[in-house]
Amino acid sequence: MKTVVATGVFEILHPGHIKFLTKARKLGDKLIVIVARDKNVCLQKNIIIPEEQRIEVIMALKIVDEAILGDENDIFKPIEKIKPDIIALGKNQDVDEKMLTDELKKRNLNSKIIRLENFYNTNLNSTTKIKEKILKLKIKN
Repeated sequence: MKTVVATGVFEILHPGHIKFLTKARKLGDKLIVIVARDKNVCLQKNIIIPEEQRIEVIMALKIVDEAILGDENDIFKPIEKIKPDIIALGKNQDVDEKMLTDELKKRNLNSKIIRLENFYNTNLNSTTKIKEKILKLKIKN
């Protein structure tokens, strides 16, 4: 049984997320999604939807076999516990693949990293773009 891990914030779920998770699911037999913790994400992004609600939405997706919250102190702890065969990365996920590979080796993990190519090419293909459009609409009104 091949286990695939996908990670992300998944703040405002949009078709890009669905396509990413669908493609990730097709890479194996089981898809486990690690949802980023508020504490870790708030340093980089202005999060509106709290982690408890974000994971609830991800768990409701039929393509997801299991969803867990990430670790607040060590993002690799869930990976060590799961020992996935594959880690799927989205095209726009800001992850240094060499650093990820090196850290996996340090922890004796042999997960294959697969960067999924462009999966949803529209104007509103990211949460950031959706938030920006909402703000523009609010300013107009």
